[in-house]
Formats: sequence, structure tokens, C-alpha cells
Amino acid sequence: MEDSVKLLLTYDPLPKHREEYFRYVLGEFVPALENLGLTLCEAWHTAYGEYPLRLTGFIADDREALETVLASPEFLELEGRLQDFVINYSRKIVPQQPRFQF
Repeated sequence: MEDSVKLLLTYDPLPKHREEYFRYVLGEFVPALENLGLTLCEAWHTAYGEYPLRLTGFIADDREALETVLASPEFLELEGRLQDFVINYSRKIVPQQPRFQF
């Protein structure tokens, strides 16, 4: 898909909320984003270096579809809840490439 785009989320999970974070991301956040039309394509953990601990990528068919999801009340609620468990949260939209993106 030439027009597909990727939503990159980066953040550092809060150690004191580790269990709640995993329960929320795996049990609610990812399935809800997939129900909104995004596809989880990658999840990375930084083992070494001065980078965010987590990088998660979701693919959308095109930028318009992604912008619609990002503006939806459902996404805004999901994103807000994620931020209860993390710090240094950031999101970025990039054209999908067949390589690692940051």
C-alpha cells in the first residue's frame, strides 16, 4: 500500500504501574485500536541507550483514515488512559516504510 501511514507511539512505562500497564495495553488498548481500523505492526523494547523504552507502530490505510481515528473520542479516551501508566509519551505519523522507523 503506497498511501499507508504508520502511527508511532513512544513512551516509558512507569515501573510502579507495570502490571496495570501490561493489562491495559494488551487487554484493551491494542484491541480497541484494531477495532478502530488500525493494525498493530510492531512493538519494540529499548534494551540499551537513551531512547524511549517502548516504541509501538500501527498502520492505517491512509493519512485521512488515521486522522479520523486520532480525532475520535474513543481514541482520545484510550490515549488518555495510556498516559496514566507512562511518561515521555509522544506520537508521530510517518509514511509506512519496509524498515525500522523512529
